[in-house]
Amino acid sequence: MEDRFAQQLKKGVLEMLVLKLVCAQATYGYELLSRLKETSGGRFSLKEGTLYPILYRLEDDGMILAKWSQGQGRTAPKKIYEATQAGREENLRRQLVWREFEETVNIFLKGDRDQ
Repeated sequence: MEDRFAQQLKKGVLEMLVLKLVCAQATYGYELLSRLKETSGGRFSLKEGTLYPILYRLEDDGMILAKWSQGQGRTAPKKIYEATQAGREENLRRQLVWREFEETVNIFLKGDRDQ
């Protein structure tokens, strides 16, 4: 069973990671779930009930747009998520904030390892 600390860390970065993936290429929900799981070596194995509220929040905030694709043959239409210009700018800003945060935490972790 995963501990609460690890869960909180994941929760804090999921929106940033989802936005980064959508900025990299337009995609749909199932593909996002697969890419998160694969890229993270299984550490970010999410359920749809976790992903979709993040997507809705990003859409409400103007970071992404959702469009329905036209199904081809027997393929059902899919909701495709695409980054807006504001989303691409926010993606870069969040990555900068993360790097600064990571550097600061690492300063503490490089200190006395027993404390």
